This record gives sequence, structure tokens and C-alpha cells, in this order.
Amino acid sequence: MKLILTLFTTLSFFLIACNGNETNSESTQTEGPAGAAAIPSISLSIVKTFPHDTSSFTQGLAFYNGELYEGTGGAAYDAVGSKFSRLMKIDLETGKAKQAIDLDPQYFGEGITILNDTVYQLTWREHKVFVYTLADFKKIKEFDLNTEGWGITNNGKELIVTDGSGNLYFYEPQTFQLLHTQSVTSNGELAYNLNELEYIDGFIYANVWQQPYIWKIDPSNGLIVGKIDVSDIWQRVNGQEPNYVPNGIAYDAATRKIYITGKKWPALYEVQLAQ
Repeated sequence: MKLILTLFTTLSFFLIACNGNETNSESTQTEGPAGAAAIPSISLSIVKTFPHDTSSFTQGLAFYNGELYEGTGGAAYDAVGSKFSRLMKIDLETGKAKQAIDLDPQYFGEGITILNDTVYQLTWREHKVFVYTLADFKKIKEFDLNTEGWGITNNGKELIVTDGSGNLYFYEPQTFQLLHTQSVTSNGELAYNLNELEYIDGFIYANVWQQPYIWKIDPSNGLIVGKIDVSDIWQRVNGQEPNYVPNGIAYDAATRKIYITGKKWPALYEVQLAQ
């Protein structure tokens, strides 16, 4: 996502690397302001590896009623491979689509979530939210969005959206009316680049765009209460390509299994998080 910002991000990394007082970006992310408490680290281990379609520029990932769903990005104005944006139901064991629809090439698809047998899919710069029936991916509604669309999840009652800032936006599902906004912070500092989301056991887990981290966020107050480092996995699969970042978190509530992947990654991982 956001290919046009890659140069800016790369330059930022270069400036950090050249600062003699900071040896790596992780220390900056972990410590925050001088004297501030470090964000607790949450260890991650790989349980199982599954194939993932390397043509899929993953923007959203969700598990629902035992099935894996994926939304991908790409548009006529910002092509990211052989495919434009899609919504798919994925065979977990093979990584292949069992059901799919293509978005019109004018739309760059973003995050997805599923609530009450209804699929919600964001678009990036088009300020549209598409709503589909789960069974046949038939589009039944289309909402306007005041911000860019990046990531989306739900807590069973509300839809929760990111726009690349440090804010979480809570919407009413039937009308997409904005209910409230929650800033995400750590030690009083506003977060940034919140991307793909997943709601797990009362907390929101968020990919941080262009960073090898997943934040664990308390949605009641916006505090970052944990940090998961996926650097090793990223380097293993696509660490040399700056655009193919970690992006995609799915939770199967029935089995309590967590899955992660990234843009055009060759693998999807079932992972175990330390409690």
C-alpha cells in the first residue's frame, strides 16, 4: 500500500541510521520519549506455514465461520502486479482462491472485515466502503468515507477503521455513521501509520505500515499495551522489497488461532503469541 510514500520512508530510515545516538529504529519505537517506559514486548512463534499467492498485494485478512478471506490492492492508477483489487475466499491449505470478485480498476481495495454475514471492504483514496453479502459476494451497499481507508475490523457491534494516522474510527455498521474517534498513544506520544487491524479478545492488533511491528492496543483508551516484532519473518520472506511489508492479521475465534502474512508474501503463518 502507499507506494508513493516509499521514498519518503526510505529517506527517514537513512536519517535514523546516520544518527550516532540511535543504532536502530527498533530502539526508537520501543523506548519513545526520554525517560518513558518501554512498550512490553510480546514474543511470537510460528506454529505452521501455509502457502500464499505472491500476486496478492494483501490489504485485509479475516477468518469467519472457519473460512479465510482476503482483500487485495491495486488500481489502474497504481498497479502493483498482474492483478488489480480483489475480494476472495481462500483455501487455507493451498493458498488459492475458492471464490473471488474483482473491483473496478478505478478502485484500490484496502482492509476487510466480516460482521453478521456481511463483508465490508475499504478503498484507499476513493473514499468508498463496499458492502457485500458473504455467501455470494454480491454488493448490496456503498458508503462514503471521509478519510482514506487503510484497515478495518469489528468488535461485534462497531466497525473500527484506520486511515494511516494514529486514530481509530468507530462506525455504526448499518449506516456507517461515525460514532467516535480514539487516538492511539504510547507514553503520551501519538502513534502513526496504523494499518491492517484485527480484534482479538478485547484488544486491537494493528500492523504498522513500513515497520516490522504489530501493536496491541486497548480500544477503551487507545493505549499501546504490547508490541510484536515480526522482523525475522519479514526478512525470511520478502525483506529486500520495501513495498512488500507485513500486512494481514486474522483470528479464528472458534479455534483461537492467529494468522499473519504480508503483501505478496509467499507464505501465511499460523502463530502463537505469548500471554
